[in-house]
Amino acid sequence: MRETTIARNYAEALLALARKSEDLQGWGRMIDDVASAIQRDDRLRNFLEAPQISVDQKNEVLSKAFEDRAPRLFLRYLQRLVKNRRQLLIPQIANEYRDLVDEVEGRVHAQVTLAKEPDAEHRAVIARQLSRLVGMPVVPQVRLNPNILGGIIVRIGDKVMDGSLRKRVGLLRGRMLAKAIK
Repeated sequence: MRETTIARNYAEALLALARKSEDLQGWGRMIDDVASAIQRDDRLRNFLEAPQISVDQKNEVLSKAFEDRAPRLFLRYLQRLVKNRRQLLIPQIANEYRDLVDEVEGRVHAQVTLAKEPDAEHRAVIARQLSRLVGMPVVPQVRLNPNILGGIIVRIGDKVMDGSLRKRVGLLRGRMLAKAIK
């Protein structure tokens, strides 16, 4: 089974636990914090992936680390990941969890490519316009690519809307060449 599918399954289990606790955002912050710690701290990552350290030892350390900081159910979830040897998928699980929460709360993520960094007002305008276009709240994730020259490229799921200056210039060039050949 592919890692993304496995991560999605564990994220769905985490979502069910978060719903049971009636705290989707809180559980999201907890899994994000654990994922960030694994990505930032080489010692933690090495500890979690070390085959010579037993599952029981790893779970004992987790128990001490989260004793008063997280709900017991969350700790048991992390311990189950360790027992099933899926602890290194936590960053992917966190991403999948955020996507699931967005689906539940009716939000869509859009990859927005711009030539230069937008200010806060421009970001808000982009979010509003995309939300109006899609018919539900859109969270723009801005990427910069000066090669597009100007304009905007939006990707929502598998749909791409290319309003870049580079694309427009290419279309204009194609039309001009077509007329010149006639």
